[in-house]
Amino acid sequence: MELRHLRYFVAVAEELHFGRAALRLRMAQPPLSQQIQALEEELGARLFDRNRRKVELTAAGEALLPEARDILTRAGDLGRLARAAAGGEAGRLDIAFTGSVPFTEIMPRILRAFRHRFPDVRVSLREMSTGSQIEAMAEGRLDIGFARPSASNLPPGVSSRLILREPLVLALPSDHPLAGRAAVTMAEVAGQGLVMNPRHIGTGLYDKISQLCAAAGFAPRIAVEAHQMSTMIRLVGAGLGLAIVPQTMCRVGFDGIAYAGIDTPEAFIDLLLIHRDGITPVTRNFLETVETVM
Repeated sequence: MELRHLRYFVAVAEELHFGRAALRLRMAQPPLSQQIQALEEELGARLFDRNRRKVELTAAGEALLPEARDILTRAGDLGRLARAAAGGEAGRLDIAFTGSVPFTEIMPRILRAFRHRFPDVRVSLREMSTGSQIEAMAEGRLDIGFARPSASNLPPGVSSRLILREPLVLALPSDHPLAGRAAVTMAEVAGQGLVMNPRHIGTGLYDKISQLCAAAGFAPRIAVEAHQMSTMIRLVGAGLGLAIVPQTMCRVGFDGIAYAGIDTPEAFIDLLLIHRDGITPVTRNFLETVETVM
């Protein structure tokens, strides 16, 4: 049995007239009658009672009609789904982000634009460290990442696009002697215990802080390490050290925290969108959406 046989059957069942059904199907009546007879033989049941005056569905025909319509509808849906997937308009997109990224404006704006353009794509979002994103991408488990890697962290086959260059600020307890200042120098940070990300999670922030400290003539004194940016700031509030974080984190309302700018033009961190070089149609559409938003 082929889908065309079901289309022939549905046309005759809805018209209850072989001539009109043949016109609807744009075929001659004799071949249509032959195809219906062949279908009845294959099913082992008569589908129509027909005489010179009228055509009627048998009990078997009545039972088959809704099922045939459903099969044809689902077959049509499969075709539309396949075409949509081939064009990147349907399917799945796995996206990861580091903990500070949702506090920026750029990622929500990109996701909103993509959802508007491609509502049938299922988007999976998860928080992952930069190093974990790069590992997942290399293993084919991730399509898109919003991360802050250093350039040397990107392996072959992974490309990046700068989407935000963000100032760095110093987070410090509100009762710290430097609190209330609009900006501080890195020399004033020397000797202060710092709350930092562990280097092994792959974030470029660790390397950037090390570079800023080295340019000011000292090495960072790490008081405590934490994986999450929000945890780092809470530890600052607990008096365990100071933290250098993206300016976006100023939007997080933690009590007992003050922020100061860092008085050097190198005090910035880049947010990159990373993806595999061999992109899927869905990923291609996402990257094109990014270009319209930027």
